Amino acid sequence: MDPPDDNFSFDFFEDQPSQPARPRGGRRAPNPVRPAARRAPPPRELKPLMRLAVLVGLVIFLLFVFGLLLNSCASESTHGAYAGYMNSVNTIAQQSSADGTRAVSVLTTQGLSVPQMVQKLEGLASAEQQNVQAAEGIATPGRLRPENASLVESLQLRVLGLEGLAAEFRSTVGHKVAPATEALALSQQAYRLLASDIVWDDLFRDPAETQLSDDGVAGISVPESHFLAYPNLIVTPKAMALVVSRISAGTAPKGVPAGLHGDRLVSVEAFSNGLSGSPQLLQRGTLNTVTTSSSLVFRVTINDDGNFQEVQIPVQLTIARPADQGGPISKRETVQLIDPGQTASVAFTDLGQVPFASQTTISVVVGRVPGETNIANNSAEYTVIFSLPG
Repeated sequence: MDPPDDNFSFDFFEDQPSQPARPRGGRRAPNPVRPAARRAPPPRELKPLMRLAVLVGLVIFLLFVFGLLLNSCASESTHGAYAGYMNSVNTIAQQSSADGTRAVSVLTTQGLSVPQMVQKLEGLASAEQQNVQAAEGIATPGRLRPENASLVESLQLRVLGLEGLAAEFRSTVGHKVAPATEALALSQQAYRLLASDIVWDDLFRDPAETQLSDDGVAGISVPESHFLAYPNLIVTPKAMALVVSRISAGTAPKGVPAGLHGDRLVSVEAFSNGLSGSPQLLQRGTLNTVTTSSSLVFRVTINDDGNFQEVQIPVQLTIARPADQGGPISKRETVQLIDPGQTASVAFTDLGQVPFASQTTISVVVGRVPGETNIANNSAEYTVIFSLPG
């Protein structure tokens, strides 16, 4: 037995370069195609960040829109609150102004006795007290509370003034008190009524208008209310002395006012283009040519030629016109108050269609005042022809 061959070769285990198998037929197999290289996908962490950014932007946009809506609603709410408040104030303002007109009428009405005047003034004071309570109960926007307090104060002054006038008339007039003392006491009460108008304007209306402007609220008016439209009629001691003198004269026996009473017609003027134009003084005993227009106005002036204050004097103006044109044009106005030796005027407007190109007559009659004995100078007639402009 031969010994083993130690030189036995294991060459078939050695690494040999890999050779592609040749296909049968002698053709070489084609080289395999390597796939194209792909871009690495973006990190997945960017997608959540983008989503978060979009979400945050959307939230900011919604908050902005919501803020605009809130601001719009707040603006509408503020406007509505102010409008509701001013509507309530306007009702009170109109009622109080009407009470003021009635109060002056009490003091300027011929023939009222002192007890009648006292009763009417106390009734008006009660009406004003109701206005005070209404003003205190108004739902007031927070920024207007100081102004509303001034509104209440103005109305309270009107109550005090009316109550004070009633009390002074009851205790002084006809009780052997010196006329100057009576007049001073009454005027001091009337000053409260004047002060109420000042408080309304300076401490309520003006500050309220400023607050509305500061808050950007437009289209809302702050009401006015003047208790004394013509303060000079009753406020001063001189004016009150004339009131007292008239009342005292009217309490004479048999109801006939004592002393000299009377009024007279002073003049009649035509204004073709309204009172801002030039007046044409009508003359009696001659033909007056008057240019007519839609703005035609006649102004009648009268004089108190007695020794006492006269009130509620009627003045009648009549333009003759054929029946087929509608008949006479008749207008009536009233002089509320006139002091001794003074003049007062009334204007007649809205006269309608006057007769053209034909002679007509204008007559004016001033009413007779109590105690007046001479009425010869209370009336006049004027011959007029109306012409068109140009």
